[in-house]
Amino acid sequence: MKKILLVDDNEQDRMLYRRYLGKSWHSERIEIFEASSGEEGLAQFQALQPDCILLDYNLQDTDGLALLEELTALAPPESLCVVMITGGGNEQLAVKALNSGALDYLVKQQFDPELLYKTVVHAIEKNEWRQYVARYHEELKNVNRQLRDSVEELTEARQQIRHQNELLLKANQEIGARNELLAGTNQQLARTNADLDNFVYAASHDLRQPVHNLRGLFDELHRSATVLDPEEEQIWRLLDDSLRALTTTITDLAAVVQEARNPGEQATEPVLLDDLTTHVLQTLHPQVVAAEATVETDYAALPEVEYVPSNLRTILLNLLANALKYRHPDRPVQVQVRTRLLNDQAVLEVQDNGLGMNMERHGQELFQLFRRFHPEAGDGTGVGLFLVNRLVRGQGGHIEVDSREGEGTTFRIFLGAKAYHIQPSQPTPATV
Repeated sequence: MKKILLVDDNEQDRMLYRRYLGKSWHSERIEIFEASSGEEGLAQFQALQPDCILLDYNLQDTDGLALLEELTALAPPESLCVVMITGGGNEQLAVKALNSGALDYLVKQQFDPELLYKTVVHAIEKNEWRQYVARYHEELKNVNRQLRDSVEELTEARQQIRHQNELLLKANQEIGARNELLAGTNQQLARTNADLDNFVYAASHDLRQPVHNLRGLFDELHRSATVLDPEEEQIWRLLDDSLRALTTTITDLAAVVQEARNPGEQATEPVLLDDLTTHVLQTLHPQVVAAEATVETDYAALPEVEYVPSNLRTILLNLLANALKYRHPDRPVQVQVRTRLLNDQAVLEVQDNGLGMNMERHGQELFQLFRRFHPEAGDGTGVGLFLVNRLVRGQGGHIEVDSREGEGTTFRIFLGAKAYHIQPSQPTPATV
């Protein structure tokens, strides 16, 4: 549940914002609190710690910039989410508000419910994202520190590490050159567009190359090292697991950013689901074999849909990968993929007999970024379902989920109004 604090001395404006947000917020429950003065707003902020504050610039007891400065002093670094609202479109005021820590700026009587909703959601996502990136940078520093410590210890015992240190120096020089190039690129992006997508794009891609370099250095060190001490071998395994998790997370984040940065409406085309499933199962072949899974398909009701092929492939790939990853250890994996028409809408269903989920406990946060519900069952990043939901909603569709803990899960993907205008051909059931 998200908590929104409205700080405005105009009761009619507060009622308007409450009505706007209540009409627009469908995917998640929200709780709205109100303050009619700066003093009350400070007290409410300390008591509630809201996810976002809609702050009026013109207050009776203070102005919005002064109150923003007080809120910034109370909040932890890089954690305050404020959208400034004023009665006039003053560009200088907007710049001051953004420079003082506000994440966005709106002018009264110049926005509708949709714009207010998108602005608040954008500000919350940007705030959550920058906090995650800060934590992630710290984790990367810790990984680098562990790697340096391990190299120093091994250097004392083995002459062969000297050659690896030379390679490390060369790699660091290459990283420095790439970082200079990326810094220039980031400056150009910041000048042209300072919105959330560009911020996340720069962050995810800045991390990718150093991690690849770390992986190459780690593999080279591991191949050339002679390990006799079991404790040293354990250190190697811990480093390998950390780098693998780091690489997976960055790859998933890059996929989310790429989807968010695709401008305009992507072109759709007829997609044969049998062919698409074959390609997806070829990609997942090692996981299917390892899980000894049976994947059955039935596209009799709708063998073909109108969709963006790459998006549909990503949706099916993530759902099947989750079914294999979060399988139940006490029974063979059974996955059923089928299509159907419900109220003239194309629906793709993926059903498994895996671990399942407690929907009363996790249903509201199922598609939120970085949420994981079975950390003991796999090394997922909590990005897959977020990406699936974003792709589906981007095409005007939605997702329904039925799940029972210990029994399995069914994802029902409503592909949107444009997906179905093709006459069904002959059914082509298949079993893998």
